[in-house]
Amino acid sequence: MKTLGFWNNKGGTGKTSLAFQGICAFAAQNPEEPILVFDVCPQANLSELFLGGQENDGGRNLLSLHGESFRRSIGGYFQDRLPKPFDSSSIDPSGFISKPSEFNSKIPNNINLVAGDPLLELQSNAISTLANTQIPGTDSWSAVASWLLDFTRACEDQFEYCFVDMNPSFSMYTQIALAACERLILPVTADDSSRRGIQNALSLIFGMKLPSEIYAKHNFHTRMEVAGIAPPKIHMIAKNRLTQYVRTAKGYSAVLDGIQGDLRSVHKSNPEYFTFEKPSDGMFEIRDFQTAGVVAFARGTPFSTMKSGTLSVATQRVQVNKDQLADNQQVIDELASSFW
Repeated sequence: MKTLGFWNNKGGTGKTSLAFQGICAFAAQNPEEPILVFDVCPQANLSELFLGGQENDGGRNLLSLHGESFRRSIGGYFQDRLPKPFDSSSIDPSGFISKPSEFNSKIPNNINLVAGDPLLELQSNAISTLANTQIPGTDSWSAVASWLLDFTRACEDQFEYCFVDMNPSFSMYTQIALAACERLILPVTADDSSRRGIQNALSLIFGMKLPSEIYAKHNFHTRMEVAGIAPPKIHMIAKNRLTQYVRTAKGYSAVLDGIQGDLRSVHKSNPEYFTFEKPSDGMFEIRDFQTAGVVAFARGTPFSTMKSGTLSVATQRVQVNKDQLADNQQVIDELASSFW
């Protein structure tokens, strides 16, 4: 199974809306391929989008999945693993997977979802404790970090492609998600905190520029190596929400040039951390989605199935421009076609 994740160590980069539109576009481009999506985020925003958005009962539909006797979510799966954290022999993925198109007709029917869940925050301390438990003959961290890998291996004959959306934390449940990814897309916006987010991501994933040797033995990259799990590679820096204009504003350009400079430096010293041969090949520019993006987020609608014209959002009538919608779809189609 080919697995691609969306993550940044900084919030507010438009990661979830980008993941939603990109995954839906990829599914539409590959209608014969069953696709699995993990929402490893306690806010579960991606799941609400798939299940209808705020305008079409996405929140209520998500609660219905959480309310099933066999909690149909990532939290339900982790809850099932907590009593037997080091045993992967009896995993049955089917009970945790839902079909978003059964709730939201705008979603391609080849998408399958393991929904996000606020239960993750409650589980976080327990999961971390289990991962750091000292048991003779057992690599506890490796066993717990492999929970999502165990899931994908148990259903790899059903799905060719898998996507993982993660929140900006680096908690143990995020590390579990990262350990299952082969490739990563790191969305950024044109601000200095986004640049620091990329620097932090490289440090957290690959152990680069750690402030002290004290951290070397226990960082994510070292533990992945000890466990024999290949860390994810950076596949793309998605320069998101740039501007509504044809050219990126000068102030934005200065920050984004800095991000690209950082990328070139790391790529030169450690090309093995990336899927691309030239840093310029790993940069993808996305202008602001404007009104169409707001409407899509509110209604849980991919650009590919959205209609232009006057639409309802929060009891207000909003005008979606036909050309703007077409431009957004073209960019997202290009993004999706570059996933693999």
